[in-house]
Amino acid sequence: MEVSAGIMKRTTTLSDQMQKDNNLEQRLQARHVQPTAMRLLVLDCMIRQKAAVSLSDLENRLPRSDRTTLYRTLKTFEEKGVIHQIHDDSGTVKYAVCPEDCSCSYPNDLHVHFYCSSCEKTNCFPHLSVPDFDLPDNFRPVSGNFVINGLCPSCSG
Repeated sequence: MEVSAGIMKRTTTLSDQMQKDNNLEQRLQARHVQPTAMRLLVLDCMIRQKAAVSLSDLENRLPRSDRTTLYRTLKTFEEKGVIHQIHDDSGTVKYAVCPEDCSCSYPNDLHVHFYCSSCEKTNCFPHLSVPDFDLPDNFRPVSGNFVINGLCPSCSG
């Protein structure tokens, strides 16, 4: 009976993994991105993170991947609207996965990011929209980056 339960658990785990992989593939295909093994690995890694990640973060989490391949994957994801860039006070560009309904258009999808100056993590808050600004005449925005600096709950308490 115990052997049977162990096989059942492994089958369920395998089934769950296959479903997750299928969801990742569909997510990439919805953005017209060919779901290669590397792209699926990177997307899965990014989705599992609680905070935005840099290229160096991905290199550390995916040690068998080379920097050039990771960089090209990030650029493809960014161009296709799978992820977006965040420029915070860390001096390193970070990336966060876009919600599935995001069109990555300015100003419609502009939202708040929070950079913790202590742990240097950047959190993405897509549910917090940035207010519309009336810029002076002849100023035409193309993109925006809204980052609030401070201490996250883990560092402020």
